[in-house]
Amino acid sequence: MNLELRHLRVVCAIAETGSVTKAASALGLAQPALTAQLQRIERTLGGPLFDRDRRGARPTALGELVLARARVLLPAMKGLQDEAARLAGAGDAPPCYRFGGVNSPILGRLVHRLAAEQPPAQITTYASWSVDELAQLVAGGRLDFALAGVCGDASPSAGFGLSWQEVAVDPVLVLLPETHPLAAQDEVRLADLRHEQWVAAPGDGCFADCFAAACARAGFTPRKVYETDIRGCVDLVEAGVAVALCQATFRPVSGLVTRQVAGTPLRWRLLLGWHPDSPAAQGAELVLETAKAAYVDSLAPHPAYLAWLPRNPGFGVRQPTGVRPG
Repeated sequence: MNLELRHLRVVCAIAETGSVTKAASALGLAQPALTAQLQRIERTLGGPLFDRDRRGARPTALGELVLARARVLLPAMKGLQDEAARLAGAGDAPPCYRFGGVNSPILGRLVHRLAAEQPPAQITTYASWSVDELAQLVAGGRLDFALAGVCGDASPSAGFGLSWQEVAVDPVLVLLPETHPLAAQDEVRLADLRHEQWVAAPGDGCFADCFAAACARAGFTPRKVYETDIRGCVDLVEAGVAVALCQATFRPVSGLVTRQVAGTPLRWRLLLGWHPDSPAAQGAELVLETAKAAYVDSLAPHPAYLAWLPRNPGFGVRQPTGVRPG
């Protein structure tokens, strides 16, 4: 059997879903048929591509090699097909933008701007708590762009071959009930929160370690950290059970206040990622500039932060430093 692109799509689908059964459902195939196809692919390549057990399917070393090549070849072939269609006179289709976001404060405004500027555009969104999941979907050609945040100077995993460009960088603030004893201050010392319990949204990356390190520098170890979705975070803060760390553009909530943390010990960089060999790469600069404009839009409800930014030029939308691999 000769290896074909459809076989690579099968391997990617199993890796993305973590299960042959789920991949079969996503591909519209019967599970036994997909299992048989995977076995034929493995015989062609000379070994098993996945370790499979009751917990799902995880790529072997050979599987990781095949996936790395597939994540380059599939977007490249999609780009070839799109370019061929344009040259053949089929280039009148409306632009298409497929975005993935990890708790992004600007995704809604970005979609609004693109829809207003390009009314025929087809725009879809996908939410995830995992930067790696979004990067994998972009690398596999199932998304065009990923909006994700990283802590400090960290970068997303380089294993997916994406290019990442900074949209903006913000200090991480603390979210308090307006009745909290520290809510009357414009700035709160992290050490003054040593006795608090904390709540945060889930996610991958190094933020938990960076937060623990910042607390250690302030002379304490943080108490229990609850993990829940954004609505749950707000509920716990409102109830006085915990305080939260949040992005500077966090939407104002009645009864809650955000306050700067003295010395800005934690920073959050908002990034836009795309695959450099994908058709979406041709419009990446336009999308990046629109994302920066959407970020500026998001500042309007935050007059205190707007007044803070000119005094702290290392934050907000900064001068471009060039697109770099993730």
